[in-house]
Amino acid sequence: MISHRVSRLIRLLLFVAALVSLGGCAGMFGHDPLRVSVAGIEPLAGQGMEMRFSLKLRVQNPNEAPIDFSGVAVELELNGKTFATGVSDQAGTVPRFGETVIAVPLTVPAFTAVRQAFAFADSAQTGQFPYVLRGRLAGGVTGATRFIDQGTLALPMGDIGGL
Repeated sequence: MISHRVSRLIRLLLFVAALVSLGGCAGMFGHDPLRVSVAGIEPLAGQGMEMRFSLKLRVQNPNEAPIDFSGVAVELELNGKTFATGVSDQAGTVPRFGETVIAVPLTVPAFTAVRQAFAFADSAQTGQFPYVLRGRLAGGVTGATRFIDQGTLALPMGDIGGL
């Protein structure tokens, strides 16, 4: 009779432990999305006809837990077409309720730049160019944290011819 009680108590404790564990997992995955914005862009030396830039991303973490990362990948779309891509093996932590700046080298292939120049010429009347920046921070508990930033670039009319 004692072994039956002990067996029931052990099963009850295991059940409670499983519920507590699942509650902790739900808290981990129920977080707010990262806020990512372009903090700056600087030219880098390229190879041949390609263009290269150092893209500075400001990453804000509005959550109660820090986010560790061990790499970053980004893709920049202009006018609905991929314009530039970049990767970096930079590692770090975005603190809880904090922010950090991550530098990612971007590459713009020559033919992509030419294609976009023609698209810019078609949009020259408005000077408005929609963009989408997608990316992910590798690492952490969930494997990767994805982010997206989108909007419209407004270029002064005098700058369009200088592309």
